[in-house]
Amino acid sequence: MRQPSLIARRVAVASVSLVVAAGAAACGPEDNDAKSSGGGDSQAKKGGTLSVLNSNPQSDFDPARLYTSGGGNVPSLVFRTLTTRNRENGAAGSEVVPDLATDTGRPSKNATVWTYTLKKGLTYEDGSPITSADIKYGIERSFAAELSGGAPYLRDWLIGGADYQGPYKDKKGLDSIETPDDLTIVFHLNKPEGEFPYLATQTQFTPVPKAKDTGTKYEQHPVSSGPYKVVKNENDGERLLLERNPHWSASTDAERKAYPDKIDVRSGLDSSVINQRLSSSQGPDAAAVTTDTNLGPAELAKVTGDKELASRVGTGHFGYTNYIAFNPKVKPFDNPKVRQAISYAIDRSSVVNAAGGSSLAEPATTYLPNQKSFGYTPYDHFPAGKSGNAAKAKELLQEAGYKNGLTVTLTHSNSKDFETSPEIATAVQDALKKAGITVKLQGLESNDYSDKTQSVKTEPGFFLAHWGADWPSGGPFLAPIFDGRQIVKDGANFNSGFLNDKSVNDEIDAINKLTDLNEAAKRWGALDKKIGEQALTVPLFHPVYKRLYGKDVKNIVISDWTGVLDISQVAVK
Repeated sequence: MRQPSLIARRVAVASVSLVVAAGAAACGPEDNDAKSSGGGDSQAKKGGTLSVLNSNPQSDFDPARLYTSGGGNVPSLVFRTLTTRNRENGAAGSEVVPDLATDTGRPSKNATVWTYTLKKGLTYEDGSPITSADIKYGIERSFAAELSGGAPYLRDWLIGGADYQGPYKDKKGLDSIETPDDLTIVFHLNKPEGEFPYLATQTQFTPVPKAKDTGTKYEQHPVSSGPYKVVKNENDGERLLLERNPHWSASTDAERKAYPDKIDVRSGLDSSVINQRLSSSQGPDAAAVTTDTNLGPAELAKVTGDKELASRVGTGHFGYTNYIAFNPKVKPFDNPKVRQAISYAIDRSSVVNAAGGSSLAEPATTYLPNQKSFGYTPYDHFPAGKSGNAAKAKELLQEAGYKNGLTVTLTHSNSKDFETSPEIATAVQDALKKAGITVKLQGLESNDYSDKTQSVKTEPGFFLAHWGADWPSGGPFLAPIFDGRQIVKDGANFNSGFLNDKSVNDEIDAINKLTDLNEAAKRWGALDKKIGEQALTVPLFHPVYKRLYGKDVKNIVISDWTGVLDISQVAVK
């Protein structure tokens, strides 16, 4: 569960990340896949150096501190986890698959106990064996205050996790993680969690040898379990140089191709500089990619007119929704008819244009992204058409007691992100004006925007928001936003509508018990449709990622899990 400024960063590093990050809908790449645009395996050969040109540094390069989806992009070259994302194009890439483990986990009947068996022959970069105790220790150190920053689920899900302070203070460790032998690890949870295999893709499940743990300095040279090892880490991830791990074996790793000999990650670059260098593809830049920089509207227009450049654009989707959030504790948004009126009045065509056009944004009428793995169930409770239904909006306003219209304030971020930025706010303002709603705009700097909109005490009545998935499922999308038990009074709160509906909470618990992820997806979709009737949000659009890559880069794979090029698959010769 993450959102706003955080998810954008994570999608960048994970792709999330977070994030993965960053840095994510109906299907994956629209106009290129691994076999056509990237050349496919037939052109993929080992050797060479892959350059990664990024805006954001790969900071906190410690598996305990990273918040990544599916194990991350750059991180997953060094850190292997119990499970990982399937490295395939489009929808197939939304699946969770084994990594260090022999399978995706064996649950007890009620999904409160999960058991994993490690593959035989797993080793670190120094040739020493990877054991289940190393995974247990890696997880436990993520609870240490000085190594915070990773996903919060383990603290919530593991028995005893809420009070555990990490191995530096509590050497006894967590009793809820058992290692009966070197190849077996067992997790005991507070409650049923059918999606535990998704969580096991997070970097906190990376093995860490206790004898090699250097605390906060571990990020300088984490011990590799993946195909590459860190040989240089400058300025907290601004420059990362990775070389082959001689003890990694492809026979134990079906997911990572590891074609290049070296990976050279350089960050702190301006986005326009990155795109220009990728466009020109001169020298080392011919074998370069980016994991965090999209093409903007102007750049995309230029690229589209050049056949050669257009052939080097990767298109992808990530589970992510941009929307309007209402605080029903603030008048007039306490009146459902006012919220419905705004829903009808929205002109999604103008919003999509403000987000960069149809190539970079897809209109949304559902809160869940339009991918099968999320349980996407089509609905449009307040059909506005392409340009808004002002007449219906006015009718509802009159029923709500505002026959002469009303004036409201829309809070947005001043960041030029084409998501919660002034361009989107202005498009909403113009659409609502046609329905007799005067919108005053309140723009805030990024940190102020996050602080104000994520605090129970200061949350405005009407603001732009967005949410991205920690993994491709409806669970981490709906629960943080609509589960009343996740309302946070003294911290970052994401349940902006303050929904605390027992039937919704109970259904979330019921779905979490399911280990059949396809069945769970259907239930998440049905729940989304039910919640949507309350008009606590107005879905606006899902972003589309368009990213250039160098002319010598081959074997392009873009999954619906991350929405961006997977550097574990590319070749440069």
